[in-house]
Amino acid sequence: MKECIVVIPTYNEIENVEDIIRKIFSLPVPFDVLIIDDGSPDGTAEKVRNLQQEFTGRLHLLERTGKQGLGTAYIHGFKYALQEGYKYVFEMDADFSHNPKDLVKLYQACAKQGNDVAIGSRYVTGVNVVNWPMSRVLMSYFASHYVRFITGMPIRDTTAGFKCYRRKVLETINMDKVRFVGYAFQIEMKFSAWKYGFKIKEVPIIFTDRTKGQSKMTRGIFKEAVFGVLQMKINSFFRSYASHDFLEVSKLEKSVG
Repeated sequence: MKECIVVIPTYNEIENVEDIIRKIFSLPVPFDVLIIDDGSPDGTAEKVRNLQQEFTGRLHLLERTGKQGLGTAYIHGFKYALQEGYKYVFEMDADFSHNPKDLVKLYQACAKQGNDVAIGSRYVTGVNVVNWPMSRVLMSYFASHYVRFITGMPIRDTTAGFKCYRRKVLETINMDKVRFVGYAFQIEMKFSAWKYGFKIKEVPIIFTDRTKGQSKMTRGIFKEAVFGVLQMKINSFFRSYASHDFLEVSKLEKSVG
C-alpha cells in the first residue's frame, strides 16, 4: 500500500503551483501530490504537466472542464487516492495559506499518534491568522463557533481545509452523498467523521493569507457554510451512523459468509 498523497485543487494558480509542489517534495516525509485543475485558463495544468517529467510517479494531475466546486474536486481526488491504494490522504490549498511544513505535523498526528483525522487548526490555541482583514477573521471565527453550537462537534476550526485522513475514514463516508460543494464541504466531512466515531485531533497551525494570485473566498461561500449547517444537522436525525468498528465487523462477517 502506498503511504501519503496530498490533494490540491487549483484554478488559476500559475503563480503558486510550482513553488508549492517543490516545497512538498522537499519535506522529510515522502508525500506524493495530486493536482485537481478545473480548466485554469492561465496555464496551471500545463505547468504541472511539465513538472511531471521531473517528478515521475510522484506528481499526478487530473483535469476537469470548468469550475465545478471545491467539494467535488476533493471528492474526485479522494476517490483517486483510494483507488491507487494510499494509506493517508491530505488536503490543502495551493496558495501557501497552509504551510507545507505542517503536513509533517498532520502526518505524525495520524501515523504516529493514532488519530483518524488530523485538522490543521487556526483556532485551537487562540486565533492564528496572518494578513486577513479583521472583518474576515471575525466572520470565520464566529462561523466556527456557530457550527459547533448547531452540530455539537468538539472542533474549534470547523471550516478548516488543511487535513489528513486515514484511508478508512474516506472508505466509510459515502462521498457520493456529500451535499455541499463550497467550503461547507469541509464542515460536512468533519461532521460525518465525528458522527462515525473516528478519532479527530486538531493540530495548531498559523494560517497566512495568500500573497500571490486571487482569493476564491466570497461571502456566498460563508453563507452556504452557515445556513447549510442547519439542514445538515436536521438531515442527520434521519441517518444511521454506525461506528466504523461495527462497519468493519460487518464487512468481515460478509466476507467470511
